[in-house]
Amino acid sequence: MSHSRPRIDTAGRRARLGRRQLLAPAYRAARTEEVADAVVGLHASDPATVHLAACARLAAPDPAEVERALYDEGSLVRMLCMRRTLFAVGAALAPVVASSTARAIAAKERAGMVKWVTEGAPGWDERRLADVEARTLAALRAHGEATGAQLAAEVPDLRDTIVVSPGKPYQATVAVSSRILRTLAAEGRIRRGRPRGGWTSSTFRWRPGTAFAELPAPPAPEARAGLARRRLASYGPATVEDLKWWTGWTLTATRQALAAIGAVEVDLDDGAPGVALPDDLGPVAAPEPWAALLPGLDPTAMGWKTRDWYLDPDHVPRLFDRSGNIGPTVWWCGRIIGGWAQRADGEIVWRLLTDDDCGSSEATAAVTAEAARLAAWVGGVRVTPRFRSPLERELSR
Repeated sequence: MSHSRPRIDTAGRRARLGRRQLLAPAYRAARTEEVADAVVGLHASDPATVHLAACARLAAPDPAEVERALYDEGSLVRMLCMRRTLFAVGAALAPVVASSTARAIAAKERAGMVKWVTEGAPGWDERRLADVEARTLAALRAHGEATGAQLAAEVPDLRDTIVVSPGKPYQATVAVSSRILRTLAAEGRIRRGRPRGGWTSSTFRWRPGTAFAELPAPPAPEARAGLARRRLASYGPATVEDLKWWTGWTLTATRQALAAIGAVEVDLDDGAPGVALPDDLGPVAAPEPWAALLPGLDPTAMGWKTRDWYLDPDHVPRLFDRSGNIGPTVWWCGRIIGGWAQRADGEIVWRLLTDDDCGSSEATAAVTAEAARLAAWVGGVRVTPRFRSPLERELSR
């Protein structure tokens, strides 16, 4: 007798996405922490993405609500973690993320930084580097908060420079402070505070932090299992390759984590075998029809390596940059149907890339309403994605 696996079709996956990613209006959250937990972490490589992604899922979108979690209460923690990408994760999940991914990444960052500084900057060795780091951390504790320039004024060694890619057309002179501060942040010993300027600014003040190596975290195998469970609860079903890609783990570590949580093999519509939590095999009711305007690098849009079930492959060249970063997207009932941008005068403009039911009056009205909702809370702020897609560039002119 042949063994048949449970089947979860594309409609079921889209229903889960709308509910669990808090995109359908009935499922929007009251607090930013709920959003971060629902998507397991907000992409934070682009400062604007954190606010745009969170507010797309908040019942009452407000940048001040996001800043409360990031800076006032510190209930979201920025970490260089999954896929060696910067995420803002809930403080309760931070130890799990640290043990499962961030510590290993921080170790590589440190090894690379030590080699870069000691081989590229004359007069530097590991003893001097340790001394400069200690004085930098002491200066930061004394001030409570400081920019990189302010720290360099206190610790002049941070002003030393290294010529990067000498002789190349893209040769540059870089201060050692950039790599040292980045490594200290990767280790959790310092953290980003409130930016200088508005919520789209990339210039941050630094605050003292707690080294991730000192967090009371579970052992790495247990942490990987915990993160895999959280991931499947929000993004399942998924393929093994989806989880491996998102975490950056080896295939062996990924399979071990899935086995530890009792993940069940399922069949997906595209013919690929998937995995799901054992209590997530039944039907899930689709939410009411919904539309969403999500930012570039949104965690949902970047949530799976295999995206055909929610993104037409023909639309990839217009919605992604050449490095694989997705730009702003328009969603209808669990799939990407177009893109959007903000023009210099503040107008939110969008375009559909499909001629099927997404062009219906219901879909058009819903997208129009979401564009108005976005424009209302963004107000006079101008947002340009750090990684720009061809369609976003075209629409923003």
